Amino acid sequence: MSESNVVYIGRKPVMNYVLAVLTILKQDGSKGAVLRARGRAISTAVDTAEVTRNRFLSDLICSVSIGTEQLPREEGGTRNVSTMEITLTKSPTGEVEKEEQSSRGDTGAPRYNREARNTGDGGRTRS
Repeated sequence: MSESNVVYIGRKPVMNYVLAVLTILKQDGSKGAVLRARGRAISTAVDTAEVTRNRFLSDLICSVSIGTEQLPREEGGTRNVSTMEITLTKSPTGEVEKEEQSSRGDTGAPRYNREARNTGDGGRTRS
């Protein structure tokens, strides 16, 4: 993938990165987007991929590659930093799935189950 399809994850809010991914994926001729993160930003990259996939584009295919980079320390020596690259690509059958969902009225949003909610009594029954 070209460098223009890469989103580098840092300290910004997750929705900023989600918007960047959606912009890349909506471009004509875009094959997908790549999220790259190191260290503490890895959790933000995972959140970005999940929010994009669950809230906006359910027809995405995700592939993940992980690794380790060795960075030099100021005191000398090296430091290991974890890295992650998440590739989000459009499913070729995605348009058909969306049409089926809309004809059934299924929005893909989780449904609230009133009976399964936590009652707040710590699991004790009242007598």
